[in-house]
Amino acid sequence: MKAWAILALLVGAGAFLLLRNDPQIFSGLGTGEILTLIAGLLLAGLYIVSLVNDGQTRPMQAVRYALTWLVIGFCLIAGYAYRGEIATVASRVGGELLPPGQLVSTETNEEGETSVRVRRRLDGHFAVRASVNGQSMTLMVDTGASSVVLRPADAERAGIDLSKLSYTVAVDTANGTTYAAAVRLRSLAVGPLLVPNVEALVAKPGTVKENLLGMSFLRRLRSYEFANDYLTLRG
Repeated sequence: MKAWAILALLVGAGAFLLLRNDPQIFSGLGTGEILTLIAGLLLAGLYIVSLVNDGQTRPMQAVRYALTWLVIGFCLIAGYAYRGEIATVASRVGGELLPPGQLVSTETNEEGETSVRVRRRLDGHFAVRASVNGQSMTLMVDTGASSVVLRPADAERAGIDLSKLSYTVAVDTANGTTYAAAVRLRSLAVGPLLVPNVEALVAKPGTVKENLLGMSFLRRLRSYEFANDYLTLRG
């Protein structure tokens, strides 16, 4: 317990010094910071002296103990100092392990442009996990579709009354021409990219296997880009 208390004080003192990154660092330290630094150094010195004077601890063993704590303390301080960079790397690595369709990364640049990146599925298509009228569902990205297309079951989950729909819009599919009903979605969001009042179609039951993310959503983004195994949406 004594050793962990000493380590915590050392890490705190070291973090103050490292994060200030100021050549006149001591003149800029507050009273609390100076006291923490002094206390940490004193306790570290006492700990090392106690190891050396301990009759059961050999000198080389005491040195190894001291070096071990110093290395641990340095690693913790470095990790804290670079916590932003570490968080970014961890987020990207974690994104690569997510199933296709889940957002790999989300970024916002200095101009305020937000972008999300999605990995290609094993079948070669891109799909995104989106929120339609507040309901989570998967849509396959289809730049050949002029509109967002929803399956009836998913449209009903999104709050659309199927009994009031009129299937009068002709839609060309891989199986031929079918008909769909025109609707308007309150909102459609992919991650932080939210587009209100989106034109959409509800397909007749059994005519489409997947929801489609078509151009009625994509053209209202700032841009979208396919590159290798990734799709980047910007808004």
